[in-house]
Amino acid sequence: MSGSGPADTATVTGGRLPGTPREVTPEWLGSVLAATDDQVIVDAVEITPVGTGQTAATYHLAVRYRRRGAGLPDTFVLKLPSQDLTVRDRVALGYRSEHAFYTGVAESTEIPVPRCFHCEIADEGREFVLLLEDLAPATQGDQIRGCGLADALLAVEALAGLHGPGWCDPKWAEFTGTVMPKPADAAAATGLGDVTKLATATTVEKLAGRLSADDVATLQEAADLVGAWLMLEPDRFGILHGDYRLDNLMFHPDGDRLTVVDWQTTAVGMPARDLAYFIGTSFEPAVRAEYERELVDAYHRALTEHGVVGYPADECWDDYRISVLQMPMITTLGFAFAASTERGDDMIVTMLERGCAAIRDLGSLDLIRGRL
Repeated sequence: MSGSGPADTATVTGGRLPGTPREVTPEWLGSVLAATDDQVIVDAVEITPVGTGQTAATYHLAVRYRRRGAGLPDTFVLKLPSQDLTVRDRVALGYRSEHAFYTGVAESTEIPVPRCFHCEIADEGREFVLLLEDLAPATQGDQIRGCGLADALLAVEALAGLHGPGWCDPKWAEFTGTVMPKPADAAAATGLGDVTKLATATTVEKLAGRLSADDVATLQEAADLVGAWLMLEPDRFGILHGDYRLDNLMFHPDGDRLTVVDWQTTAVGMPARDLAYFIGTSFEPAVRAEYERELVDAYHRALTEHGVVGYPADECWDDYRISVLQMPMITTLGFAFAASTERGDDMIVTMLERGCAAIRDLGSLDLIRGRL
């Protein structure tokens, strides 16, 4: 794993973090990189937007140096808050979560993440900057197309590197960088359950008949259970990515490794929620049914290699079945209150169809009801 960089902060003129690409000046970048190379002088920065910027604004930086040592690259990826101030206020908690991960969690895990050169936050998250290594020529996973078994095995084994090292560690009770309720917070779980019901109704309405009657019924039944589901198995917990899916995985050309990005939904809860979300949204139902036992077994083996004991394979399988409610919960919450795009709508429909099929195939709703 490439660990997070120094936590030292730097500010632009006037004491503010750069909120727009225009404010990412050579002087500001040089002051930040001085934590890595105190002799660095940045001569120029070329900034190019990356992605659609729905919840944050991401840029590719090409840097020309006047002076530097051997430890700095020519390119970086920079994340700033959304350039839409309304969105910025709404997702500030996500920026705080990502800051908490890179400055307080990343180095204690063994999941592969980008090298972080600088991460800073201010104004309760409304100001945020994250400077990461450029992962090119790695390529982003495709949520709609899905993936094959080899890439999925890489993903579930990497995931064990997030969950295993901090498995059931009491420190997570004190961790403040979460966007979801912790297992002991009954009031917050009930509140999120109510929001999930609203998000489900809004999602069904926005998609205007693109979901089958069976899928709509499954979504509504699942939403009704979310508040209680979040409280299940409170003695089995860990740090979660929260949105562990193909679009947030960067696959390297050698085919033997990946890097995990986008830590804006960090949570504490049943670890299998990340596993079920990934498997259930990555495959068409028949393919998922063919691969899921092998993938859950691979994840469980990797957990034991990270030192997890007293967690039988059959218990891991049941946790996987219980945890598939992560799919409709995260997907509807992410979609209901965001602006629609053609690809975004297609992706959400695909994820919900796959997720609802998994819930039915695995008998998850009955299993959850039996645990309540």
